[in-house]
Amino acid sequence: MSKGKVIVGMSGGVDSSVAAILLKNQGYEVEGLYMRNWDSFANGEYNDAPVGKTGICPQEEDYNDAKAVCEKIGIPLHRKDFVKEYYDYVFKYFLDELKKGRTPNPDIMCNKYIKFDQFAKEAEKLGADYIATGHYAKIEDDKLYKAGDLNKDQTYFLSQVSKEQLSNVLFPLGDIDKPEVRKIAEEYGLITATKKDSTGICFIGERNLTSFLSNYLPNTPGDMVNIDTNEVVGKHIGLMYYTIGQRRGLDVGGTAERMFVVGKNLDKNILYVCTGEENDYLITTSCIVNELNILNDSKIEKCFAKFRYRQEDIPVNVEWKNEEEIIVTYPEGVKRVTPGQACVLYGEDGEVLAGGIIKEVRKDNEKLWYL
Repeated sequence: MSKGKVIVGMSGGVDSSVAAILLKNQGYEVEGLYMRNWDSFANGEYNDAPVGKTGICPQEEDYNDAKAVCEKIGIPLHRKDFVKEYYDYVFKYFLDELKKGRTPNPDIMCNKYIKFDQFAKEAEKLGADYIATGHYAKIEDDKLYKAGDLNKDQTYFLSQVSKEQLSNVLFPLGDIDKPEVRKIAEEYGLITATKKDSTGICFIGERNLTSFLSNYLPNTPGDMVNIDTNEVVGKHIGLMYYTIGQRRGLDVGGTAERMFVVGKNLDKNILYVCTGEENDYLITTSCIVNELNILNDSKIEKCFAKFRYRQEDIPVNVEWKNEEEIIVTYPEGVKRVTPGQACVLYGEDGEVLAGGIIKEVRKDNEKLWYL
């Protein structure tokens, strides 16, 4: 007997392809659903719309790959446009955060508002008992945990998905690693077996960021100032193109020292940089985190945190102000903690305790004037 009906988010990549295979082999009734979330021309983007290897846009290539996979493994594939929803809930947020001088993570909001909300509602219309994706993560006893393959673990990006949203979700790749995923795809002769992983902005893909954003936000060049000497050392092309700790893309002449972005002054349109990766200006000791998504109600005060994807777990102390805001302290100091990025709290066993957005970065309990 079937274990129930599962709608799998088919992206046209190898991970979702293998997720569908595993679920079918486990006895579920499996159907695929492809989401189209971006339309370059409908969204006013004319100068940087990419063309894929076959001469059509990458999203259509992905759809064709998803269709070929579903035909190969014998499951139906549905298609649904969420172009307006993605623009309203994800892309506008992305632009608004950039205007504030922050560094947003659209992939996190895409999971919250599109993959585990709009997608789930569409799956329900199709009669789904469960939804599934190719994320590397695990759900055990209704709790979210890191994947077995820690190198590919994606719980950082799932940190704004609520307990309610996760209640009927399956993550088939939770206990297998990427090489095994590709091996399974090869065994089934899937077109996605050797396909490269997608990169760039969620559902928008790889772009020349300067060209892409210029379609939506005006460039406002200004001074680049060495925060150690208060000297103008170059020009920036617009504050929205830079993030804390960035080294590449800095047009700094006349110095052999490596320089890093350390802060922004929106009112004066100044980009602050510093010399040396160990510069004290890059190091902070606490941050205020809001927009909380609490996944474990015990509100643990000593745990671990990630302030960016692929960062090592950092031991932290947590002061719970309320259900909406916490203070996260890391007394030994951490480099490149950035407003707008996610802070995700983990237990020792890899359980995701909570996630939020970094509102303010501090050193010795004081707000930093350059951030």
